[in-house]
Amino acid sequence: MLPAVRNTVLSRNTFSFLRIFSSPRTFSSRNLFLSSAVFYRKTSGICRVVTGLLLLWAAALPVQASASGSAGAGHAGAMDALRKIAPGDRAVLATAAQDKKAGILVTDDRGTVLFSQNPDTPLVPASILKILTSLAALTHLGPEFHFATLAALDPDTHTLYVRGQGDPLFVSEAILSFCRRFTEKTGANEIRKIVLDQSFFAQDIRIPGTGRSLNPYDATIGALCANFNTINFTWDAAAQTHVSAEPQTPLLDIFKKQIKHTGQKQGRILLEKQMRPLYPGLLMARFFTTLGVDVSGPVQLGPFPAHARTDGTAQTADILDTPDTLDTRNIRTLALPSPYSLEQVVEKLLTYSNNFIANQVMLAMGARQFGEPAILDKGVRVLIDFARKDLGWQQMQLVEGSGLSRKNRVTPAQMGKLLQAFMPFHRLLKRTPTQYYKTGTLSDVRSRAGYFLGKDNRLYPFVIMHNRAGR
Repeated sequence: MLPAVRNTVLSRNTFSFLRIFSSPRTFSSRNLFLSSAVFYRKTSGICRVVTGLLLLWAAALPVQASASGSAGAGHAGAMDALRKIAPGDRAVLATAAQDKKAGILVTDDRGTVLFSQNPDTPLVPASILKILTSLAALTHLGPEFHFATLAALDPDTHTLYVRGQGDPLFVSEAILSFCRRFTEKTGANEIRKIVLDQSFFAQDIRIPGTGRSLNPYDATIGALCANFNTINFTWDAAAQTHVSAEPQTPLLDIFKKQIKHTGQKQGRILLEKQMRPLYPGLLMARFFTTLGVDVSGPVQLGPFPAHARTDGTAQTADILDTPDTLDTRNIRTLALPSPYSLEQVVEKLLTYSNNFIANQVMLAMGARQFGEPAILDKGVRVLIDFARKDLGWQQMQLVEGSGLSRKNRVTPAQMGKLLQAFMPFHRLLKRTPTQYYKTGTLSDVRSRAGYFLGKDNRLYPFVIMHNRAGR
């Protein structure tokens, strides 16, 4: 009985599938591909083999506009251009177009629309919004911009003052570089106290879409943050203790209690709130020690010497000797740039879809353009002004820079304009042999934007946005 029932189902599937050839109205590459995909999932055996072959053949056929979408000006020219896109990428478009509510746009490298579906519908972009934040930063600050961290040494008390300016990649390698360059330029051999100034950012900035968990994707931002405010650990079976999972980062004993409470053998967690602003100084103390500097005394929060404060744009490594107006002593002040250029920062932002980096960059831009301290409204304002003035966006809803929030709304057509402008930096995106791309994922939200690499070696910007109803 079971084989007979199965054969009956297969026969019905095959018969229904073959009906697409009976009407000229339905015989298009898109309909053929979509039907093939559906029946491939329902069949098996020889029918699946045949259906699979038809699926591959359909993907190789020219894409055609459907009732739910439209080709751009010059239908024949658009169809010819779409043939330049790899069959697998055309198959992705055909599959995406099954969702009649999906927003889809494909253009050529001059902005000519080749295919569109709901291009003017505002949708939740998820992480493809990071492309906007990246381009705004590259435009405002420049690809060769380096975030700087300020340092001042009181020669009498041997107190090191450090003021963060929003460096999003103040990771262990950058902190070690900071300590080494500071030591080389000042000749310091003793530090009795480290004072960290976090005032370039307002306190307790809440990014819409983030939670309050200890998961890394809920990492909080700040003017001076080490390793995204997280620690990465693993279990050393021989020593029966937790150790750092990163050779460049020492695991400080002070954090082992928190790790033990998680019950995890390995992973990356967000530091407890009270330890986050102190973590950069704790790592500095360890790195200075390895460099031969005698470090003693506490790490604490406090103000940077008033005379040495800048407008937040200091980027040079020159020593500034400025008299202290309170007691006439001289304090040597440094502005030490990050080893990473903004272009390298953006590449990491996009490659790892790092929410922390995206919002850190957005907030730092806001403080530089509208004055410190950095607050959410200033950062969002930078993005909105950039989108309107540089990209020609008229209506949009932006509440943060990473795509975490469901309150963000943009249209496929707006994303198309963004991709045209981002084209000089397309190599910063992840890639396959036929695509440069960025994905976005939230519950019931899927998006993908980037560039198809055509057979003619031209770039074809595309965006696909899926939002479920009710979201």
